Amino acid sequence: MTSLPDRPNTALVVIDVQNGVMSGAHQRDAVIANIGTLVERARAEDVPVVWVQHNSDELQAGTEAWAYVEELRRDDAEPLIQKEYGDSFAGTELETVLAERGVGRLVVTGAQTDACVRSTLHGALVRGYDATLVTDAHTTEDLSQWGAPPPDAVIAHTNLYWQFEKGPGRAGSTASTAEVSFS
Repeated sequence: MTSLPDRPNTALVVIDVQNGVMSGAHQRDAVIANIGTLVERARAEDVPVVWVQHNSDELQAGTEAWAYVEELRRDDAEPLIQKEYGDSFAGTELETVLAERGVGRLVVTGAQTDACVRSTLHGALVRGYDATLVTDAHTTEDLSQWGAPPPDAVIAHTNLYWQFEKGPGRAGSTASTAEVSFS
């Protein structure tokens, strides 16, 4: 249903599953395991896996905090997008990488739900992509001391509203790890 012409393929996008991001993440191990399951399924089905890595003062390139969690291993042939903004498309080559692979639909996983995941989902939709959020493969940290809802509520709310997002010729959707279809 994507509004991007001649873009029939799907890609799995793994956003910011870095040590510094995941250290205090809600249900960290379960989310990483689900992402790992999806990465293996995507590879087995020849679906592109695109990795996104955030760079900031807290996540400086080359540091332990910046590195991806050891449970997930990127294949050297899989694209790695370096970013500085919440939206993984902003100021990066993500659009070019997806266009080269004929991708018009994204399956989105990663962290943090209320920051880079949401920004990337909305960025994808406004650029013409269909975007599926994997309901049990994204997470956030507890920011309730600053007035945010607890992490489980942030995740549940994002899962709820994303299934209803749409634009002309494109749509958001949700699926659990077990329900994800790459076709």
